[in-house]
Amino acid sequence: MKQKKKLLMISSVGGHLTQLLSLEELFKEYDYHLVTEKTDVTLKLKDKYPVSFLVYGARNYLFRYLFKFSYNIIKSLMIFLREKPDIIITTGAHTAVPMCYIAKLFRKKVIFIESFAKSKSPTLSGRMIYPIADLFIIQWESMKEFYPKAVYGGTIY
Repeated sequence: MKQKKKLLMISSVGGHLTQLLSLEELFKEYDYHLVTEKTDVTLKLKDKYPVSFLVYGARNYLFRYLFKFSYNIIKSLMIFLREKPDIIITTGAHTAVPMCYIAKLFRKKVIFIESFAKSKSPTLSGRMIYPIADLFIIQWESMKEFYPKAVYGGTIY
């Protein structure tokens, strides 16, 4: 029997996580693990999914954010080594960037889905991950202007 590929699905909380969870049909096809930020809302995910948490860190408090982001880089590496994924799928944002670069260091595939909310300008995480993504999916054809090698996939809602 062929072993299923291991997916690591990662995103920040909020709309990015909502978009990622809309891919739930994939969960049946693969061995998967979900990674997001720890909040009161996301703790409930443990009842339904295999999940690991990173520290929640909004960028509006830069000094604190730098410490939390640094911690999340180390924690992302630990999660990556424990889960041993074949493929990273992410909808962004900042939480996902270190995991994608860790995956590339280990020669794993990275799939990035640009936010549905962005139809006229790129996200910061999209710009950071685009150069290393094996597959970069946009949800609006207008985003080809910023990501010429991207694949238009339509909306995931």
